[in-house]
Amino acid sequence: MLKAQLADLDALAAIGRRRSLAPRAGADFASNDYLGLAASPRLARAAIDAIARGVAVGSGGSRLLRGNHEEIEALEHEAADHFGHAAALWFSSGYVANLTLFATLPQRGDLIVHDEHVHASAHDGMRLSRGERRAAAHNDAEAFDDAIAQWRRTGGTGTPWIAVESLYSMDGDRAPLNDLVQVATRHDAILVVDEAHATGVFGDGGRGLAHGLPTERVIALHTCGKALGAEGALLTGPVAMRDFLINRGRGFIFSTAPSPVMGAVVRESLRAIADEPERRESLWARIAHAERRLSPLGVTATGSQIMPLVLGDDVRAMTMAGAVQAAGFDVRGIRPPTVPAGTARLRISITNNIGPGDINALADVLETLS
Repeated sequence: MLKAQLADLDALAAIGRRRSLAPRAGADFASNDYLGLAASPRLARAAIDAIARGVAVGSGGSRLLRGNHEEIEALEHEAADHFGHAAALWFSSGYVANLTLFATLPQRGDLIVHDEHVHASAHDGMRLSRGERRAAAHNDAEAFDDAIAQWRRTGGTGTPWIAVESLYSMDGDRAPLNDLVQVATRHDAILVVDEAHATGVFGDGGRGLAHGLPTERVIALHTCGKALGAEGALLTGPVAMRDFLINRGRGFIFSTAPSPVMGAVVRESLRAIADEPERRESLWARIAHAERRLSPLGVTATGSQIMPLVLGDDVRAMTMAGAVQAAGFDVRGIRPPTVPAGTARLRISITNNIGPGDINALADVLETLS
């Protein structure tokens, strides 16, 4: 039974790519809980208070049936206002939000040009899309411009869609958003920005790197399970985006609505990142310290909380990850297909869950292993 699947697992093991689940252990250099909100008393109180005032734990159905709770509606109104967009729609995860967006919004005759490093969820959505798709070189605005211009020259008449992440999850580098919005304006295109790793950390009040771009050109995805410390994902953009996804987005229509209690928690998360700037200040102090201590050891100083140590070989990356974990530091090895072949790495994540002493101790361990 499942012979083909077992053979595939054996093949993955032979090249050092078989994955397994591991419990959390050691100092947190692996999570996306950048601001340290996930276990904060503030979010715990928000959940307790919501339950105390009668907010249901479960939604009881899809949003188009019984699941459209007032707590979810309130979250969407507050999120649209917080991020400066006309509307917002909440999904159970960033994966589902990206999948539904790209499977639904681009129409037959449209073109999606995506950064070659864009998230897997966007790729899966594009595979379901009616639109044509093309890859562009990573963070190369001119490559996006050329792809759209070439498509127009060969008869393309629909709407171009530009798909990027504002901060890339494995490299920690930023998209050239100002250049890309100029490309979008020039070609009457829509810029879709996945803010998963920027929300809460970058921008005015933690509103992300796309905050301040012309809203008529931009749809943004803000995941709630990273710096916001909660769960789910918010798509923000024009009212037509929200209405069309409610009517045509199968990932939205046929999914049970997220927990109303979690809606209350995300509302509190948005307030926390707005009125507790000290969380970002603390994180940036840790990032600066990590760059000073880790970059001499080959770790890339990216100017963000995501710092890769690229090792190349899959087995070497996983062996070093195991040694670092055995020393008491939760650092994970990342292999293809999550990253391109030949770029296996340790992904070092800087969060408020660790302090300067933890960073110094990690540096000492990496130095002994190099």
